[in-house]
Amino acid sequence: MNQTQEPIPRKGIYRILVCRPNHRLGNMVLLTPLITELERLYKGVEIDILAEGDIAKEVFSTFFSVKNIYCLPKRGFKRPVRFLRMLLGVRKTQYDLIIDPIVASGFSRALVKFTKGRFKLGYSDTPEKSGLTHSVPLSAAPEHMAKRAVDLLHWGASHAAGAAIDYPTLDIRLTDAERAHGRKVIRDLLAVPQQAMTPLVVGVFANATGAKRYSREWWKEFMDTFRELSPSSNIVEIVPMHGRSMLDSEFPGYFTTDIRRMSAVMAGVDLMVSADCGVMHLAVASRVPTVGMFSVTDATVYEPYGLGSCALVTKGLTARETAQKVVESFSGLLAKGPTGQASHESMPSDRAIEAISGPAGP
Repeated sequence: MNQTQEPIPRKGIYRILVCRPNHRLGNMVLLTPLITELERLYKGVEIDILAEGDIAKEVFSTFFSVKNIYCLPKRGFKRPVRFLRMLLGVRKTQYDLIIDPIVASGFSRALVKFTKGRFKLGYSDTPEKSGLTHSVPLSAAPEHMAKRAVDLLHWGASHAAGAAIDYPTLDIRLTDAERAHGRKVIRDLLAVPQQAMTPLVVGVFANATGAKRYSREWWKEFMDTFRELSPSSNIVEIVPMHGRSMLDSEFPGYFTTDIRRMSAVMAGVDLMVSADCGVMHLAVASRVPTVGMFSVTDATVYEPYGLGSCALVTKGLTARETAQKVVESFSGLLAKGPTGQASHESMPSDRAIEAISGPAGP
């Protein structure tokens, strides 16, 4: 940021607009740490989000600080009347702070220029052309997509780089009622009697887009190896939104087209295993430890973090070797049978925490 500029003040910031014109689930979920950090730095703030499509409404429906979620129509230039009407509506508000958290998005930057704000913050190496009042050099952006936005906010508020930041985790803030429904679905799928111990449950999402998708044969070898190494694990498949099992309906499966219901059910398992995709980020945001498997994309940009989640780069590994690494990484959880009544009341599950960090002290 231009060091001749004053940092964005911590006082007097009440109305904030975050510009993230994107319709993908993962990108919306990756925005949740920024909203959490805005709430921490600017207490009492009201936040509007400018997104695309309807997913943002589901992701942020329980965020008390989020007032308006403006969802531009997908391919909005094909619906110019609706598109322009919404933009003109956003432009009526005079914001204290407008944030463009994305590196090198021309569309997002154009929206920032079009809207009205006292301070405008984003990444740019050409501040005089950026339309920003506070620009941060691209070289300062961390690799991880979610952390970039948080770092951007701290730069704007302090002019500082490299300071230690306790990054918020992804979180779509499931309600207690949503979590209770999710736990009930898991028990019903596994036919667990009401008074019985909850078994060890591993959720699997076996879909992804394009080259990120593993073949059915790959998943068959992976699941056979996984069950061989962790026979006490009960598998629940999270069925993709196209409504077809990716594991040949071999395991109990849960299907929904509702993002929050999917999240609630994933919150009811002890561990999620997923290919790199939006549902992987949703699993992390459900506050369940998640193994994200990366075969194509850069794991440093999209890897799950926090609450015991981790990335596993599978390039050069067979499906069997991948399953072995998953079980090794969570050996304290997966190599054992149920050790007692499961506690899904706290997230992540107690058993998963022990698998990562060792048993809790007395």
